[in-house]
Amino acid sequence: MIEPVSEDAVLITLAEAIDDTLPARIARLSQSLRDAKLPWLQDLIPSYATLLVVYDPMLADFRDVTSRLKTIMSTEDFQTDIKQPPTGKLVELPVYYSIESGPDLAWLAAETGLDMLDIIRRHTAIEYRVHALGFAPGFAFMGEVDPAIAKPRKQTPRKQVPAGSVGIANRQTAVYPQASPGGWQIIGCCPTTLFDPDTLSLLRVGDRVRFCAISRQDFLAAGGKLTETRLP
Repeated sequence: MIEPVSEDAVLITLAEAIDDTLPARIARLSQSLRDAKLPWLQDLIPSYATLLVVYDPMLADFRDVTSRLKTIMSTEDFQTDIKQPPTGKLVELPVYYSIESGPDLAWLAAETGLDMLDIIRRHTAIEYRVHALGFAPGFAFMGEVDPAIAKPRKQTPRKQVPAGSVGIANRQTAVYPQASPGGWQIIGCCPTTLFDPDTLSLLRVGDRVRFCAISRQDFLAAGGKLTETRLP
């Protein structure tokens, strides 16, 4: 479905519910639109099941844009890619899981009835898909975590969450690229830089992510930082 949302943007909705094939489908559609080198195309903003297309209204109107989008989406190549979506690149992110780097790890263990090692095993056992980027530059919403360790956001967000913090919110997981306020349940910390002003975001919609548990020593050697009191 394609519908107008403003005088210079249309929203493409590919599905009504989230599933693991959508990030790759949206990524493929985004690439197809970029490859078409449309003179009126200004920006593409992907989300869980949608793609926002921003265009120059001086170069095309809604009917022109809609017609071109439908043509691209109806091509044999794109239809084939929907049935067999591209896998996206695989990114492995090291994480130091511990009470000092993940202040909610013990709480999550108590809430779920699992021990902390089991929580770590469950979090690292899944290959996650990047469904959307937002909230902060480089912040990738990934899913879906094992239902046994899924817990909602905090009712009162923290005023400051350190960069690299790995969190869970319901069935989603993410890494905070920069220090910022946040309400996710923090279970560890990743030393990898996820956003750089020069190279932008390490992760893109459709990418696959695996978390790998590392030791405190390896975390510090990779540039990770800990403070005596990381979070309240």
